[in-house]
Amino acid sequence: MTTHLFNVGQTFGVKAPAGLVIEGFSATDHPLIPPATPYVFRQGLAALIAFLRDPAGDAFLLTGPTGSGKTSLVCQVAARLNWPVQSVTCHGRLELSDLVGQFVLIDGSTRFVHGPLAVALREGHLLLLNEIDLMDPAELAGLNDVIEGQPLVIAQNGGEVIRPHPKFRVFATGNSAGAGDTTGLYQGVLRQNLAFLDRFRVLPVGYLEPEVELGVLAGAVPSLPPEVGEKLIAVANEVRRLFVGEGESTAQLTITLSTRTLVRWARLALTFRGAPQPIRFALEQALTARADPDQREAIHRVAADVMGDLWTGSSAA
Repeated sequence: MTTHLFNVGQTFGVKAPAGLVIEGFSATDHPLIPPATPYVFRQGLAALIAFLRDPAGDAFLLTGPTGSGKTSLVCQVAARLNWPVQSVTCHGRLELSDLVGQFVLIDGSTRFVHGPLAVALREGHLLLLNEIDLMDPAELAGLNDVIEGQPLVIAQNGGEVIRPHPKFRVFATGNSAGAGDTTGLYQGVLRQNLAFLDRFRVLPVGYLEPEVELGVLAGAVPSLPPEVGEKLIAVANEVRRLFVGEGESTAQLTITLSTRTLVRWARLALTFRGAPQPIRFALEQALTARADPDQREAIHRVAADVMGDLWTGSSAA
């Protein structure tokens, strides 16, 4: 795959020195290039671009609360640079061999099929390990050498050696920073091996600023009145505050209102704007129907306080 230099300011719609460029790929038709969607790039973009330019033997971990945009940041950068992404969602039963590859039965014969790690290493793709803190740290330790630039030796395939493509990069996301879940909000989060974590640059990713999130809503749901969008965001931020907790106070909610859910709520509110209490009905479908009764009532109380007449009214527009 041939490469191409992209102007950072023009490509990502941010303020940047006029001559600042980042190398990506020329071809736009690779099936693993994430689809580009409207996106507002934040401060963490600079750290991510610096890593893409020169990882220097590091991997890159994005950590933060659920729904804060960790995965979307990586994917939308990759989309604009035409950089294919091998994306894997980690879990407690995922093994290193699943990432490297395994023998499978194809047309009556056994054949070795390379996994996402092997393909990304060989082809120069991004390897994106989502929810990395759900995976067994003993399995993840097997990535140490390839992160540092060593070749991958596949013993089960006759000792095949795959040398890293110069564009190979490793990203990971997690609700914790690898030290385990201290909040009690996330089930299955495991404390990771210190030697493994020592190979990562770390970027905390929080929720969007209200004015930025309002722009996201305007792009995703352009017919939503801005004054309604502001109130939806105010509700979302109060729910997030109760989810994360503040200072010494512990979290009071076990579900949160991510930007993804916020957009869903806005769209549904417009869809049902002719129904009685469309804002409430939309919020139930978007989020609170899966909450326990006490938390549903608490979130609805927050929404009623913030939304005022919109909460009990018959229109969202």
